[in-house]
Amino acid sequence: MNNLTGAKLGKKLKALRKKRGITQEQLADLIETSYKYVQRIEGKNPPDIRLTTITRLAKALKVKPEELLKS
Repeated sequence: MNNLTGAKLGKKLKALRKKRGITQEQLADLIETSYKYVQRIEGKNPPDIRLTTITRLAKALKVKPEELLKS
């Protein structure tokens, strides 16, 4: 995933997370990772993200994985 796509995913993730009233720490607990990783995904230079992580994020936010990936 290139950084532009990753940055878009991060913005979408942050918006959905805030809409649901979930903190980065709570989301991290839901997907069994560190809140620092969630911070990095939502940041300006996000890491490459595995499909399994996208699936877990989507499940935690109660959306389909496609929702996180569409522009």
